[in-house]
Amino acid sequence: MDRHQAAVKVIASQIGDFYERKKPFRIYHGSTNSTRQSQYQRDAIIHTSHLNHVLRVNTERKTALVEPNVPMDKLVAETLRHGLVPPVVMEFPGITVGGGFAGTSGESSSFRHGFFENNVNWIEIVLANGDVMTASSDENADLFYGAASSFGTLGVTTLLEVQLVDAKELVELTYHPVSSVPEAIRKFEEATIDPSIHYLDSIFFARNWGVVCTGRLTDSSQAVGIVQRFTRPKDPWFYRHTEKLLARTAAPVTEAVPLVDYLFRYDRGAFWVGRYAFKYFITPFNRITRRILDRFMHTRIMYHALHKSGLSKRYIAQDVAVPYAAADEFIQFVEDLFGFYPIWLCPLRMVGRSPFSSYTEDEISSEPARLVNFGVWGPGPSGLDSFVEANRKLEQKVHELNGMKCLYAHAYYTEEEFRNTYNCKDYDVLRVKYHATYLPSVYDKVKVDVSKEKEAIAKSWIAWLLALFWSIWPLAGLYGVFHAIRGGDYLLPPKTEASRSLQEK
Repeated sequence: MDRHQAAVKVIASQIGDFYERKKPFRIYHGSTNSTRQSQYQRDAIIHTSHLNHVLRVNTERKTALVEPNVPMDKLVAETLRHGLVPPVVMEFPGITVGGGFAGTSGESSSFRHGFFENNVNWIEIVLANGDVMTASSDENADLFYGAASSFGTLGVTTLLEVQLVDAKELVELTYHPVSSVPEAIRKFEEATIDPSIHYLDSIFFARNWGVVCTGRLTDSSQAVGIVQRFTRPKDPWFYRHTEKLLARTAAPVTEAVPLVDYLFRYDRGAFWVGRYAFKYFITPFNRITRRILDRFMHTRIMYHALHKSGLSKRYIAQDVAVPYAAADEFIQFVEDLFGFYPIWLCPLRMVGRSPFSSYTEDEISSEPARLVNFGVWGPGPSGLDSFVEANRKLEQKVHELNGMKCLYAHAYYTEEEFRNTYNCKDYDVLRVKYHATYLPSVYDKVKVDVSKEKEAIAKSWIAWLLALFWSIWPLAGLYGVFHAIRGGDYLLPPKTEASRSLQEK
C-alpha cells in the first residue's frame, strides 16, 4: 500500500496544479478498448498506467483490492489462485478494472449481476481539485454512483474494491438453436429463473438463425460433454465453432469449456470483427490462415492497429440495448440499415442505479428493468455523410425504443440530443459539487466533431489529396499493422520540442 499511496499523492499534486490553472486534462492509461480516436495532449494528461496492481484478495470477504489499470486477464489470474472470480468479467482481456467501472460494461453474466460497476463495493478517487476521497453506496453515495459510467469526468479513480464469487474449473456450455429473436428472448427469461445458470448470451447469424448459449460453472468430475478450448492458436474462434455446431444439428449441444477460455472466448477475432481484416487484405479466411495470423487477431493488437490506421471511421462499432419487447423490431431495423450478421445479443439486468447515474431505470424502461444488448459491428456505408447518417439513425432508433447506447464508441448526438437522452441534470450538479466543471464533460469526450473533420478537408487541397491517398487499399491497414507489430505507445501524439521541455522540467 505504501507504493500505492505514494503514487496517489503524486497524482493528487498534479491534479491540484491543473485545478489551480483551470487547465483541462485527460486520464492516460496507456491503452484503450474504445474505438474513438485519441484526443490526448502531452502537456494535459494524468498518467495512471502504473496503477496496475492487485493489492489484496480477501478470501473471507470475497473481495479484491485493485488498482484501476489492472486488465481483466491479470485480475482473473490473481483471483483464480484463491478459487475466486469477479461476477462480471469483460470478454476482452485488455479491458481494465477502471475502464469497466467508468465506461459501462455488460457481459454474459450481467443478466444476473448487472454491469461491472454494480459489483464494485467502493472506490478511492482523486477529485478534480486534488482532494482524495473514498466513495461507496454508504459514503459519498452521489459521487460513487455518479463516477460510474462517467468516463473519468468527475475525477481520477485510483483504487476499487471488487466483489468476487466462487470459481469452478469449467463452464458447462449448452448451445440452444433458435429461429427468431422472440424465441431467444423466451430462452433468456427461462434461463434467468434457473439459479444454476451463471452465463447467458446469444449470437444471430441471420434473421431466423441463431443460438442462445447458457453456461453453468462446474467441476471436471461433474462436467458433461467434451472439453473445448478457445484461447490457443490451434483452437477455433468461438463464433466459428458455434456456427459449425448449428449447421450440424438442430438439437442443443453441450460442451465443457475451461473457465478462462470461456471468459475470453471472444478475444481471438474480437467476436467476429477480425474476419473483416481478412477481407480487407484479400486474404483467405480459413483455419490455416487464422492460425498463421493468430498473433494479430487478439484484441490488444487489433485495437492498436485500428487506432493507427484510422479505419474506425469506416466500420460500425456500437453496443446498444433496448427493452426485451423491442428486440425483434430492433434487429429488423439493424438488418435493414446495415445488412450484416452476425449480431451479438446479451441480456442485461439494470440493478443498483441511482439518480446520479448517467443511465437510470426510469429513463430506460419500465418494469421489468431488463434490456438486451445488441453488438452491432461491421462495415459501414462509404463516405463521411452516409456513415454519419447511419450512425445517427441508429442512435435515434435506440432513443425511440426507450433504450440506451454504450458510449465507448463513436457518438453523433448533438449536445441537445445528448442532454435529452442521458441524465445530465444531476450529473451537472455533481460536476459543480466536486469541482470538475473545468474538465471535459462526458459529451466532450464521446462526441464526434463531424464539422471539424469536414473543415479540415475543405481548408486544404493537400489534406484532400492525403485523404484520397490514404483511402487507397490497403495503405491505412498496412500502416496500422506495422505499428501494432512495432508496439509502443499508440495514443499520444508525437513529441514536440515544447512537450520534451515540459517533461524534462
